[in-house]
Amino acid sequence: MGIFLPIVRNFWAELAAAIVFLSWLGYGVVFLVGKSRAEESHRVREVKSHAGFALQIVAYAGSCAISRQMFTPIFAMPRAAEIAVSLLTIVLAAGSVGFALAAARALDRQWALVARVIEGHELIQRGPYAVVRNPIYLAMFGTLLATDLAFSQWQGVVPSLVIFLAGTAIRVRTEEKLLRQAFREEFDAYARRVPAFLPGIY
Repeated sequence: MGIFLPIVRNFWAELAAAIVFLSWLGYGVVFLVGKSRAEESHRVREVKSHAGFALQIVAYAGSCAISRQMFTPIFAMPRAAEIAVSLLTIVLAAGSVGFALAAARALDRQWALVARVIEGHELIQRGPYAVVRNPIYLAMFGTLLATDLAFSQWQGVVPSLVIFLAGTAIRVRTEEKLLRQAFREEFDAYARRVPAFLPGIY
């Protein structure tokens, strides 16, 4: 009977790890959906956003590199807290990839990995873009946090989040500069109404 206890004890942690892994695969679906709809040509592209994208990738790499023993809590805590953290991880991972997919679908032909404005560009304000102006970055942040909770040592969590947020700030500034130039008063009104990245914070 005792040999089954570790399996039972780690069930929620194992489930959370599996959902996080599947959420990463889900971003492959997000990319394929976005790429299949994207307009190939562009009118203006902002290459500075590549630096922000690179920092986001570094944050993800660091999160995975500073890993802990599989299916163990990020730090010592009561059993009930372990289950609560696993459930939070599951919600973050699944919810984030779903949010990203909805945002990619809302962008339709305007989807892109880096900042650009295409001919006939529309300022998208529906779906996830009615919640935050940069919903895919918020989804990526949620997935990073879920990855940290599932796999990382606690010492690596703050550095990975700080690096990711720095990269996100670069991308938001450069991309929204293009949108503000393209849409002017319409974008300003949108920015006053909808937060850039974190509801109620930024």
